[in-house]
Amino acid sequence: MTQPGPRTVEHEITISAPARAVYQLLAQVANWPRIFPPTLHVEQLAQDERSERIQIWATANGEPKNWTSRRTLDPEGLRIDFRQEVSAPPVASMGGAWVIEPLSTHRSRVRLLHDYRAVDDDPDKLQWIERAVDDNSRQELAALKTNIEADQAAGEWTFSFEDTVHIDGTTTDVYDFINDAHQWPDRLPHVATVDLTETTPGFQRLTMQTRAKDGSTHTTQSYRVCFPHRQIAYKQTTLPALMTLHTGRWTFQQHGSGVRATSQHTVVLNPTNITAVLGPDAGIPEATAYVRTALSTNSRATLGHAKDYAEARRPRP
Repeated sequence: MTQPGPRTVEHEITISAPARAVYQLLAQVANWPRIFPPTLHVEQLAQDERSERIQIWATANGEPKNWTSRRTLDPEGLRIDFRQEVSAPPVASMGGAWVIEPLSTHRSRVRLLHDYRAVDDDPDKLQWIERAVDDNSRQELAALKTNIEADQAAGEWTFSFEDTVHIDGTTTDVYDFINDAHQWPDRLPHVATVDLTETTPGFQRLTMQTRAKDGSTHTTQSYRVCFPHRQIAYKQTTLPALMTLHTGRWTFQQHGSGVRATSQHTVVLNPTNITAVLGPDAGIPEATAYVRTALSTNSRATLGHAKDYAEARRPRP
């Protein structure tokens, strides 16, 4: 019996930006969690001049998924081909390409091609994939257009920073404190409640209610990708009014006889909400300072309690 062939689909968008600039943004996978809403984290596993192997963590129809892909880069032809090496069910196989076509010196067409099959060629699974590919492709192309066209302004709206604490303990204990977020209500005074789910080992969804200095509380949701005992990367998917993006990373490095623990944040501000939140005289500098202070306060508090936890567990001579 002949198996049905793969389903093929194409999405496209026109962008007011040079084709070369669009290609370069797509070629650098470190940009993806920033520019593509479904993408949570990307790890580059191997690379040479024309190809790379990457692992991607993303949501599809609201469900967390991860897969490994190989990409072939063609900077002269402004094309990036991709093929999933290990797909996540219900996907049996998936591949495609990003094709960037110059329309003028400052306009380009971006075509996103997919071909895919469902596990056992099941019609219901195929429909699930079709919906996920359509939703994610539309989101990704719209986000790509928004980011590339607002690149100059986004440079002012985007900032990164980190806080570091030196801990006289082990990377295992420090990592465990950050990884075991379900225990944070008992360990961190600024955390009121936590709902942590981990259906796939190392891939967590964290819903957390935190307390501000004024006693108010707010709820956030993040997805976390955990790499014992060196790193936990995350992307916040419910955001306060002043942010359109918040990604971060906890890293744990052996440093002498102790641990160098770092909390890193990347933020894109939402300039349309600044005056509503901070008052009519506030601008980008005031919003940057406000958000940085809030995030840094919580990070430093968490790292401080992680330090106490790890140092209390370290054997003493």
